[in-house]
Amino acid sequence: MATTIFSCFSIVSLYGTYLRRSLSSAGLSPQTIDLDDQTTIHFWGPKSPPDTTSTTKPTLVFIHGFGPDAIWQWRQQAVFFAREFSVYVPSLVFFGDSTSKSPERSEVFQAVSLGKLMEKLGVKRYSVVGTSYGGFVAYRMAVMWPERVEKVVIASSGVNLRYRDNVELVKDRARVEKVEEVLLPGTAAQLRVLLGLAFSKRRVSMPDFLLNDVIRKLYSKNRKEKMELLKGLTLGKDNIVNLAPLHQEVLIVWGDHDQIFLLEKAIELKGLLGEKARLEVIKNTAHVPQIENPGQFNSIVYKFLLGRS
Repeated sequence: MATTIFSCFSIVSLYGTYLRRSLSSAGLSPQTIDLDDQTTIHFWGPKSPPDTTSTTKPTLVFIHGFGPDAIWQWRQQAVFFAREFSVYVPSLVFFGDSTSKSPERSEVFQAVSLGKLMEKLGVKRYSVVGTSYGGFVAYRMAVMWPERVEKVVIASSGVNLRYRDNVELVKDRARVEKVEEVLLPGTAAQLRVLLGLAFSKRRVSMPDFLLNDVIRKLYSKNRKEKMELLKGLTLGKDNIVNLAPLHQEVLIVWGDHDQIFLLEKAIELKGLLGEKARLEVIKNTAHVPQIENPGQFNSIVYKFLLGRS
């Protein structure tokens, strides 16, 4: 009887409603734009178009990683920053309601798509905040459009990924066979492993029915295309890192217990991205410091964006 009740009642769907209401209360609304005849991007953004909003508000784009849709990863940041920034929270292609008929699957394609989105919206200058896979996209945007991208925040994102890093993650820490078993869990056991790696509290005691609900609602859609995105990454193909330093000011934010991208990657990345890069480590957090300690994360990013030490 209890199993039947839980199968009809989705905690994930209920929480998703809360997330959408939170963003709506912050002055954001869900919107969809056709970039061309192939690609459609869904995003949350200001309810008023850019030409009617105050020009004193800087623009900030939050770019999510693999996993649940954007608002699950950025809710607390979107609500906080919407007070003083024009905030955009897009869903990358094949996440949420963003789709494409294009065969392209690289993070470069994702970056081009977001660049087209901001151009369609009439936003000429903006800063980007990317977490994990979204950090790859943010980096590509900064390289391609230094005249558009003002400041860059890379959070928990091993842009300096090497092939051996993926091997160590899969074999040594996750103890599975393929990276998609970590980033695209298909069973409660696999999701429990991912949560153990992503959060600083390693023991995940959620029941299987709830984990299965998460998988059905947040990981099942466009699964084939997401696997292709993992294979389409241009970063991490070999053991040589060749990153161009960025012209923009860069803030790197990391959790000290990150088990997806170890802290040593953040230290190396700071050196690779140039003299304008700085690193902030948030203690007692792992791969999602923006969720585990949103107050400190928001404060660090806010001071960086406003040029305060």
